[in-house]
Amino acid sequence: MKIRNNMILRKYIPKDADTIVKWIKDERSFRYWCADRYPNFPISADDINCYYRIFGEDMHIFTAIDASDNIIGHFTLRYPNKSDKVLRLGFVIIDDRLRGKCIGKQMVSCAVDYAFNKLKAEKLTLGVFENNLNAFYCYKSCGFIETGQTEQYICSGETWNCIEMYILNEKI
Repeated sequence: MKIRNNMILRKYIPKDADTIVKWIKDERSFRYWCADRYPNFPISADDINCYYRIFGEDMHIFTAIDASDNIIGHFTLRYPNKSDKVLRLGFVIIDDRLRGKCIGKQMVSCAVDYAFNKLKAEKLTLGVFENNLNAFYCYKSCGFIETGQTEQYICSGETWNCIEMYILNEKI
């Protein structure tokens, strides 16, 4: 579908969940990925697929693969307010063995490109936990800006602040 530096985005298929759940090795990384969208850790591939069957109607769900067809990442784009002008990036995760190699930045850049050029969104938003610094700096490097708004979540018995961020479509 979309190719950038040997990364291809394709529509998510249910068997992708078998790989994605292997990347979520502890509750902290689980909460970084899903906040409170799933009640219990660990989750199974069936849990992911069930969630997407229930809530996925308003989502564009993607899997990133490399040139050898290996699954290397995953994310969703959804319409938070039934507006086709604003999309929300979520469930962003990459293969944990590939972290620190700019794969996340590459995938987020592909998501931004798809949201703006294919879906014609005017704005893309996301939330990132302030204690997830690698993700925060990845989003900043892709052009996302802090809104100044935060939301709090209770994760693993701690209060975590979630920073709201956005990027505008410069072509509109």
